Amino acid sequence: MSYENSISEGSPFPLGATWTGDGVNFALFSANATKVELCLFDDKGEQELTRIELPEYTDEVWHVFVEGLRPGAVYGYRVHGPYEPEAGHRFNPNKLLLDPYAKAHVGELKSDSEVFGYTLGSEKDDLSFDERDSAPFVQKCQVVDQSFTWSHSNRTRVPWEKTIFYETHVRGYTKRHPAVPEHLRGTFEGLGHAAVIDHIKRLGVTSVELLPIQAFVNDSYLTDKGLTNYWGYNTLGFFAADPRFFARGSGAIAEFKEMIDRFHEAGLEVILDVVYNHTAEGNERGPTLSFRGIDNASYYRLMPDQNRYYINDTGTGNTLNLSHPRVLQMVTDSLRYWVTEMNVDGFRFDLATILGREPYGFDEGGGFLDSCRQDPILSSVKLIAEPWDCGPGGYQVGRFPPGWAEWNDRYRDTVRSFWKGDDGVGADFATRITGSGDKFNHRGRRPWASVNFLTAHDGFTLNDLVSYNDKHNDGNGEGGKDGHSDNKSWNCGVEGPSDDAGIRELRERQKRNMLATLLFSQGTPMIVAGDEFGRTQQGNNNAYCQDNEISWVDWEGITPEGTALTEFVRNLTALRHALPVLRRGRFLTGEYNEELEVKDVKWLSPAATELTSEQWGDANMRCFGLVIDGRAQASGIRRPASDATLLLIVNAHHDVVEFKLPEIPGNDQWSCLIDTNVPVREELAQFESGDTYQVTGRSLLLFALHARGQTQRVFMRLAKTLTEETPGRG
Repeated sequence: MSYENSISEGSPFPLGATWTGDGVNFALFSANATKVELCLFDDKGEQELTRIELPEYTDEVWHVFVEGLRPGAVYGYRVHGPYEPEAGHRFNPNKLLLDPYAKAHVGELKSDSEVFGYTLGSEKDDLSFDERDSAPFVQKCQVVDQSFTWSHSNRTRVPWEKTIFYETHVRGYTKRHPAVPEHLRGTFEGLGHAAVIDHIKRLGVTSVELLPIQAFVNDSYLTDKGLTNYWGYNTLGFFAADPRFFARGSGAIAEFKEMIDRFHEAGLEVILDVVYNHTAEGNERGPTLSFRGIDNASYYRLMPDQNRYYINDTGTGNTLNLSHPRVLQMVTDSLRYWVTEMNVDGFRFDLATILGREPYGFDEGGGFLDSCRQDPILSSVKLIAEPWDCGPGGYQVGRFPPGWAEWNDRYRDTVRSFWKGDDGVGADFATRITGSGDKFNHRGRRPWASVNFLTAHDGFTLNDLVSYNDKHNDGNGEGGKDGHSDNKSWNCGVEGPSDDAGIRELRERQKRNMLATLLFSQGTPMIVAGDEFGRTQQGNNNAYCQDNEISWVDWEGITPEGTALTEFVRNLTALRHALPVLRRGRFLTGEYNEELEVKDVKWLSPAATELTSEQWGDANMRCFGLVIDGRAQASGIRRPASDATLLLIVNAHHDVVEFKLPEIPGNDQWSCLIDTNVPVREELAQFESGDTYQVTGRSLLLFALHARGQTQRVFMRLAKTLTEETPGRG
């Protein structure tokens, strides 16, 4: 097939393959290439039909327009230039390359030696040059039709202070869901199923965070062992959704948009976990699939004096060079594409410290972070950083600029340690549950900047956190050496599943303790899918390679305890939504406001007296109370608020502690909203100020002052919820 008479110069903008209605414009950045060829394939990507040399080169962009070409066309590039690894150049036109801006990928990467730019086993290793064609072994790109009619064209904008994240995996969440038709399980369409969305909505969360859905590939290291890259932190296409998540074929991007539309119809946000810190091409001994062959010296950070080698701040072999303006453009173009074209509501950035690292180190005013801050589109969506990497100065929790939220691993570790019963963590626990002001209370940042979590995709599930002392990762094929060894977990007496009634009851209470702590803490909570009913990974704390029952959510295996836990979580989220004092926009400091004659927070001993510095320093202090005064200033306007006043009591002792309910001037009655030792009550229990409450060992309680008006109506509505929606009722 010849396109000789149907090509013209085209335009250098926009980058990628763009269908105009009468043809397709192709534009590819490469600063160091000498020639670029566009290869067109049959519909299956199996046979190369023609090659078209891109005729124009404008501002380091190669471009051509092909008249008559339509969506569905399959293509790739061959890029010519110097093969000088020691100078940072690895051009090899024998290797078919993916367009970095491709909106869809087709086919499957095969781990054959032809995909490498050098000859495997050669004495010169990566300095050698391989002349074999890689096209039969690699994925291809596909031109797409972006047209779509949205039912809910506006993004769902949940205020930060009302946000509750719910982290899940597209494939694993529905792969075993009985209500989802079998052919849709594990796909975008399956995730958008009404039964799935109904469960998420009823749980009370607001924002679903999806593990990577951008196109990624499996590592040969895993496939050789019969495993796979399940999590997907191995991105190869930043504009394309991964083909394995489509029920109708990768070019049918409307399937993804339909899923987003359904979530928005339910009032739920969709957040994407994105990986812009590295690519799937690995180090100098990795395959040549896209960026390496298009312009290695531009796309990657190379060792300053040894350009043959890659800076490896990610631990994966390479690091994207966001200091290069065209690479920075690609990343921000990608983010804007997912917001403007695909309608997503925000992003969680994997190893985000790398994105803020310039050649001289991490800089919160670096190019990428500044780009996000000033961009009218990106600054309007949720931006969440994983604020660490394995490079120099990699740990940056609390140091991202205003407007960003950050995963707070200090919260995770401290809360786990406290409920485990470790010595000397009480004071730090108090800091974490009040928003981690030591990390985030600066530059006008708000408590929501701390994303509080106890579990994530990486590590134990909540059930396994209370069921295993040690990781059990034998199925990963790494001799148990992978995954964290310091999990701050406690098996409550027996490693793994147990039939002992006492152990099972304690584990359930510990789950309730941690979930209640999470949802009653200042900051933004994140729950991991399945934790609400006790999902297990059989002690595997690094299931990144387990695309099987270890990782898939077992909907039919939910126990009665799991059902009860789900209802408990729903009650917790209902309380968080109903009581603004649990999600204040100002940090709680304990300072006395003379004008309002109130402290926003008081820390109490079991005797209802304010804790002293000596008591805070007691390594054995495991039981104390926190009074959040609903009258305290809630905003910058200096006037008292009218929120509920709450008393949170935590007891990590193994035994009962007698706790005196404090006296608050003008009020004489407390309502017990939550007691993790008595998760189901027929009605809200009432107590007088000065009464002594028997706080069960290892339990958490939440009380509210009896109140009139709107707050009383909230309590009455909650009481109705607690009685009507408990297991076996209503």
